[in-house]
Amino acid sequence: MPPRVSIITRTKDRPVFLLRALRSVRRQTFSDWEVVVVNDGGDRSIVDDVIIRSGIDARRVRVIDHPVSRGRWEAANAGVLAAAGEFIVLHDDDDSWAEAFLGAAVAYLDEHPDRRGVVSRIEIVWEQRVGDRIEVLGREEFLPDAVAPLLMDQLQFNRFVPIAFLYRRTVHDEVGLYDEDLPVVGDWLFNTKVLRLGPLEYLAGDPLVYWHQRPSATGVDGNSVIESGREHALHDALVRDSALRESMARDGEGLALYLTRYIDKRVAETEFAIRADLRAIRDEATNPLFVGARRAWRQLRRRH
Repeated sequence: MPPRVSIITRTKDRPVFLLRALRSVRRQTFSDWEVVVVNDGGDRSIVDDVIIRSGIDARRVRVIDHPVSRGRWEAANAGVLAAAGEFIVLHDDDDSWAEAFLGAAVAYLDEHPDRRGVVSRIEIVWEQRVGDRIEVLGREEFLPDAVAPLLMDQLQFNRFVPIAFLYRRTVHDEVGLYDEDLPVVGDWLFNTKVLRLGPLEYLAGDPLVYWHQRPSATGVDGNSVIESGREHALHDALVRDSALRESMARDGEGLALYLTRYIDKRVAETEFAIRADLRAIRDEATNPLFVGARRAWRQLRRRH
């Protein structure tokens, strides 16, 4: 019997992070899974050593070797094509899960056969690596006010990272594989295509996935969203420009021309309102009555 969940982990010479990631998998309360590790141009002996140290039964792990790095989305697709599970999730080698994540996500999809996937709320973990130790600097929830992973929000920027999204492997039959022409933002484009097909929901409760970020790290320890910020901005813009070109070729320039003028007008009106508010605040601050009241308040505070 094939496993129900295939966990795809891309890695390259990051043993400290990969060890944490695999131990996060091993601790899951749901146990019907396999791990497909895509060693994208790294030292295979490092991967083999980490698998042993993780405590995972080696029979549950398959390793795909790329002698030369092919990039994050070709590596992801290699894992997808090798996966045997009913459900798929990309577990980046520097991220981690709460023990209950897979169990909660699989239970949700079993209860909602009409849904293509499910998303966990996400906690950002700010950290730094010191030798073989990882020091946590702080934590915060990502998008705590979001009610659901909505398509209208997804069009602005990626609302959920791969580790938070368990989806049915049949999704790839509908939207294809990850776009290998994109060095970055492939998950944003893939998630957007999935949301076009139908709605997604958050798992109930607190975040069950941890998106680890190292704001000052570079090189092998770096995060792509931070270290490759300009590359993200470039390919975000190119994806949007290509989609706009296709839309205009199909439907003409009318809507695009209207929206660009409308948005420009609304931005100008908002800027005017903000300047007016700032002038009012400045005038109030120099008004003699306001200055006198502020002085009296300070005197009252000193007395008490």
